[in-house]
Amino acid sequence: MAVGARSGRDEGEERPDEGVEREAEAQDEDEGAETHKPRSFWKELPLLIGIALLLALLIKTFLVQAFSIPSDSMQNTLQRGDRVLVDKLTPWFGSEPDRGEVVVFHDPANWLAGEPTPDPNFAQQILSKIGLMPSADEKDLIKRTIAIGGDTVECKKGGPVVVNGKALDEPYIFPGNTPCDDAPFGPITVPKGKIWVMGDHRQNSQDSRYHMQDSTQGFVPVKDVVGRAFVVAWPVTRWSTLPIPETFDQPGIGNQAKATALGLGASGLAPVGLGPAALGLVGAVPVVLWRRRKLTRGRTAG
Repeated sequence: MAVGARSGRDEGEERPDEGVEREAEAQDEDEGAETHKPRSFWKELPLLIGIALLLALLIKTFLVQAFSIPSDSMQNTLQRGDRVLVDKLTPWFGSEPDRGEVVVFHDPANWLAGEPTPDPNFAQQILSKIGLMPSADEKDLIKRTIAIGGDTVECKKGGPVVVNGKALDEPYIFPGNTPCDDAPFGPITVPKGKIWVMGDHRQNSQDSRYHMQDSTQGFVPVKDVVGRAFVVAWPVTRWSTLPIPETFDQPGIGNQAKATALGLGASGLAPVGLGPAALGLVGAVPVVLWRRRKLTRGRTAG
């Protein structure tokens, strides 16, 4: 055969059987690519919701809980229907309520006798348990802590509330109200492990003054305190923090501890409006994304 002669086909040509093999390989690659695709968002959505609800329940139980204001006893600081967020973490570290804090507490001695009882439906009960709705527990109250264990507190008719000899300037009292003219008291020494509470709407608040003949003598046991209300989260038009008034910082009134857990200081430095459900969703998203990434890597490696 002469040099340079061809073998019967161009080198660029491919045999029919080679083309079939390549098409089969391409089809296998396409099928493999489909197999390695991550699950769609809609398939992951139930997992996302489940994790969010679980985290919301944990947050509501141990960190933050929403409460609805049922009465006018804390006007104008709080209005009927306001939703407040309550810090439940700080008490876990042994912190006790401070003077000036707005606190939510369990009914210590049937203070709510005769009050109308809310009757939430089944759905509302479930949603309140996981933090998607404010607590519907009719056995909780909200008032301002005026004196703590070891303090001496009194209020004479026509005068201010006095704590440890220091008169309180109380601009938060409802306009037109007096500090205690409707029910003067004291001097009283608050026992250790107890607090003395009063509503900001003094002439419309059945607070410690009105329960001095009860088994608790008007004091609220610290163990019954759910936590400190630190922010008004709803309605949007009333978003605000609930700081400790400056009058409780005056020299000589006593040492005032500051809550530090979760970055909460006297001014309530927490994400405004984030309740357990929202925080649960925020926490669930990275968990689901991590799981999707892990599954994708596993399929690719296989």
